[in-house]
Amino acid sequence: MSTPSHQETRGLNRKMLGKLIVIAVLMFGFGYALIPVYRQICEVMGINVLTQKDGTVTYDNNTQVDTSRSITVEFDGNAQGPWRFRPVVSSMQVHPGELVTVMYEIVNTQPRTMHAQAIPSYAPQSATPHFKKVECFCFQQQTLKPNEARQMPVVFFLDPALPKDVKTITLSYTFFEIAGLNQTAAAPAEKPL
Repeated sequence: MSTPSHQETRGLNRKMLGKLIVIAVLMFGFGYALIPVYRQICEVMGINVLTQKDGTVTYDNNTQVDTSRSITVEFDGNAQGPWRFRPVVSSMQVHPGELVTVMYEIVNTQPRTMHAQAIPSYAPQSATPHFKKVECFCFQQQTLKPNEARQMPVVFFLDPALPKDVKTITLSYTFFEIAGLNQTAAAPAEKPL
């Protein structure tokens, strides 16, 4: 067997490079062409259609929202410490399955930074497993600077499996200072003797 010359090897490498470039261009073109093909398939089948034929945009309704009933959700805020803490609205009507956002206001009335945590409670107790929070300031500790005021969201929905006899739910938060964090931060470090 004879080994290919340097010239033959270069020629083979160029042929292979040309084939690889053609394959890469074809793959890119195929992927790019799939976008309108998928749009057409979805439009024909009625799947996830956001644009009507006349060009207007529509949004699919959440089919999990139970519009046949409304639940009154009452909001309450209690402060254990030097805070002003309250919900922006005291109550609202919510359909089970509907995504809702409500705001709470907190004001640190002290001239020092404070660390705090909010603990929720629900009434009636039977509603607790059906009250689903997506986002909440109660998920983590809050640090408020001196005299800082802040609005914090609670994003939630009521599980459509909520018992039919529940007509009113109260969401109550108790906002309290975290003991130990503030005292250790404020206390000067002791020097060893």
